[in-house]
Amino acid sequence: MSSIFANQGITAILAETEGVWKRIFGLDAQVLFDTCITLVSMLVLFALLTYFLFNPARALINKRKELVANDMEAARKEKEEAEAFKKEYDAKLKEVGAQANEILSQTKKKAKKQEDTIVNEAKEEAGRIIKRAESEAKQAKLKAQDEMKQEIISVATLMAGKMVKASMNEADQNELVETTLKEMGEDTWQN
Repeated sequence: MSSIFANQGITAILAETEGVWKRIFGLDAQVLFDTCITLVSMLVLFALLTYFLFNPARALINKRKELVANDMEAARKEKEEAEAFKKEYDAKLKEVGAQANEILSQTKKKAKKQEDTIVNEAKEEAGRIIKRAESEAKQAKLKAQDEMKQEIISVATLMAGKMVKASMNEADQNELVETTLKEMGEDTWQN
């Protein structure tokens, strides 16, 4: 009997517990069935979304990652090429600078030679001009001396002629002129 009471007690407890569950959660067969249908629907929806949405999105993201990686690699290569080009440009720039310095040096040498040539030609021309001027001055001096001598002779002749007009002949006149010229000296008309 005691086992009957025990079974009835357990059944009563279970009935009471089942009532509590129904009151708390409102669980019955329909709710459980709806819950199972909802779970199956969610799994199917998740599978479809994974197949139609997530996988293409992942593929797109992976393609984008590859594209970015390729772009980064291309940028790295371009940077290396740019650095190599810059080094080459710097080397050429230095070479051009050296060539410019050499051209400048050669130009300075040519200019110095030209300057020396022009200076030498100018000195030669100045020497010719000085010689010509000295020659012209000498000729002018000789001409002036001759003119002065002629003038002195004519003045002396006139004076002597007036003084000794009557008694002196031409030979005596010439001797008197020569004596006068000697007394005056060569320095008188050379200065």
